[in-house]
Amino acid sequence: MLYSHRQRRAAEHLFRVTAGLESMVLGEPQIQGQVKEAYSAARETVAPTGPVVGPALNRLFQGALGVGGRIRSETDVGSGAASVASAAVELAKKIFGSLRGRRALVLGAGDTAEATLYCLRSEGVRSAVVANRTWERAEELADRFGARAIRWDDFGEALASADLVLCSTAAPHLVLTRERFRAALPAGTPRPLCIIDLAIPRDVEASLGEEPNVFLYNVDDLRQIVDHNLERRRAGLPAAETIIATGVEEFWAWYSGLAVVPTIRELRERTERLRQAELERALKRLGHLGPEDQQAIDALTRALANKLLHAPTVRLRHAAGNGRGTTVVDTARYLFELDSESFAHD
Repeated sequence: MLYSHRQRRAAEHLFRVTAGLESMVLGEPQIQGQVKEAYSAARETVAPTGPVVGPALNRLFQGALGVGGRIRSETDVGSGAASVASAAVELAKKIFGSLRGRRALVLGAGDTAEATLYCLRSEGVRSAVVANRTWERAEELADRFGARAIRWDDFGEALASADLVLCSTAAPHLVLTRERFRAALPAGTPRPLCIIDLAIPRDVEASLGEEPNVFLYNVDDLRQIVDHNLERRRAGLPAAETIIATGVEEFWAWYSGLAVVPTIRELRERTERLRQAELERALKRLGHLGPEDQQAIDALTRALANKLLHAPTVRLRHAAGNGRGTTVVDTARYLFELDSESFAHD
């Protein structure tokens, strides 16, 4: 689906996307990294007319990334696993704690296996083996994630050294039976072995969970975790929306203020020219004054000009932030004669 947003709505959309509020899975954590990568790539790109990313886009993306970080740290929108693959890793962490240094065996090489490998890699698992009936697919997936591909008939050997087994094949029958497990591990497993069956229909024989030190979970267990976590995430939406609204308001006030900057600059420049001209005329008539007295008069006129300009400057910026910038700027330019014809008579 293609859609387009403009002005303030475009800024709000970027903030929501970065926070994961527009993702298919609420609070999806990968999106913030993808936005950051896109922003970094754009910053390094230079078009014939100059840099692609200027001050406005810099401020916008930095604000969006900051808001995304706040939402993930201050609300429940990004808490807990919200996909079957991430829930599988969350279960494994409950058994082993950190997954760093653990060995994983992945049976299957489809989309679920790919998502699971991504999650495992994010958790620090570096030793992973992929087995699939189609060797080319196993090899392709393993290469992408720095894992090792093995032939399907050889996965029993890898089972003997694995800490974590994830099954997600499309087989119409069981692929990991209790008999095959005992053939690979005749004396059983002396350490915890987490087996997670992500397949429908099931890949793993249910009775395998009765073996000592074997922790077997299936996709129904994972969906209960996902459903619970999604409820927690949805409960955090009001707080997230408030953070986004505040972030967008701050950015838009700054961005709207840019429209009045040229007018403020011209107003100050014109005032300074008038001050200098009047000061010069006055000092010619007051030639008997010494250098210190002349400097005092210069400081007095400068301070008076700054005080007179302070309120108009503040109000111009405030009006821009309230969406009335164009009207107020036009009025200010008319009142202070900030047009080319008037400048000619300064």
